[in-house]
Amino acid sequence: MLKEKVEFSNQQFKEPPPASRGVHLTPIPVHPAQPPLQLSSSMVQAKASHKTASTSVPPAPTAPEVKPCLSCSPSPFRMKPAAGLQERRGSNVSLVLDMSALGAVEPLSCAVATPRESAAREYLQSASRTLSRQQLRLTVLNTQRLHAEFAEIPMNFVDPKELDIPSHGTKNRYKTILPNSHSRVMLKTKNVYDPLSSYINANFIRGYLGDEKAYIATQGPMINTVNDFWQMAWQENCPVIVMITKLKEKNEKCVLYWPEKRGIYGRVEVLINSVKECEHYTVRNLTLKQGGQSQRVQHYWYTSWPDHKTPDSAQPLLQLMADVEEDRLASGSRGPVIVHCSAGIGRTGCFIATTIGCRQLQMEGCVDVLGIVCQLRADRGGMIQTGEQYEFVHHALSLYESRLSTDVGH
Repeated sequence: MLKEKVEFSNQQFKEPPPASRGVHLTPIPVHPAQPPLQLSSSMVQAKASHKTASTSVPPAPTAPEVKPCLSCSPSPFRMKPAAGLQERRGSNVSLVLDMSALGAVEPLSCAVATPRESAAREYLQSASRTLSRQQLRLTVLNTQRLHAEFAEIPMNFVDPKELDIPSHGTKNRYKTILPNSHSRVMLKTKNVYDPLSSYINANFIRGYLGDEKAYIATQGPMINTVNDFWQMAWQENCPVIVMITKLKEKNEKCVLYWPEKRGIYGRVEVLINSVKECEHYTVRNLTLKQGGQSQRVQHYWYTSWPDHKTPDSAQPLLQLMADVEEDRLASGSRGPVIVHCSAGIGRTGCFIATTIGCRQLQMEGCVDVLGIVCQLRADRGGMIQTGEQYEFVHHALSLYESRLSTDVGH
């Protein structure tokens, strides 16, 4: 069980958040522009002490019963026991998949849906468990319930037959982790002689209150997809790239896709202006050039997430989020923030879900982690890979909540 002791911050927000309310997540919401998330340095600087998982813990108090808003219960999507399943390395922990059932849950845009597919669609569109700040603190202590809740969420993986792209497998790091068709990024440098020229294993991901194309979740670049990656960053005018994996963790997780000083990747020239070493991540200030134009990009390489585990502390993740958000705002919110790990669903999903959750806590004084994860999986199958990661997201949000001013959101 992850535990951190924190000191409350006395910092007050300039504007109090609106009254708490549940967020009902739908595939294509229409909404006004949302105010930016403000993560001040004081919110992510606090003393923390870590205890081992073996420390005895008194029985956790039970959080008030708040059940998901579902029309289909019990869920038919509970993960099967690991026995007999093919194990496949994913983003940061072993991803156990029932290989025979990957195509059982079709993309949400499928025209003709089976009852199972319809149930999955409805679950991802309607599941919600909004937690007040007090309920969040109690829920973090109930790991058994969190894992059970996580097991109910449909994975929404893509059936390879749904991607009508010949030989797309050569551009996928993991053959079972594919981009959902309705939200996938399409490269505009299409070559009529190369059916793969417009393909990249990446999806647009909605943000807080369904903000369209707030993020791009993608796999770690491969040797034959590096040019595509930089073309995507240029094409979508992305101000920030967040990399949450080492290059090698027992096996290759990502290739080195940036130059030491200057490099040309297809049509995009990449220049390294400066490199800053922080305690948990390295920040590179880049300039991308193409056709006489240029773009500035901040690249964060976060290496403190251990191989096949979750971090002992959420503090570095909150600090990374604060820095990324500061750069995003400074850029004028040009385009999506690119986030990738190895498969582009595990650690990537944790970062995006935590960022959205922090914004919801700040603006509304409550958070709906279940609804957030369902929204992520509707856009890219498998986002948040394991129950441990789901638990960690709650832990990170609880730590963030404890650093908000104590007179709002109860």
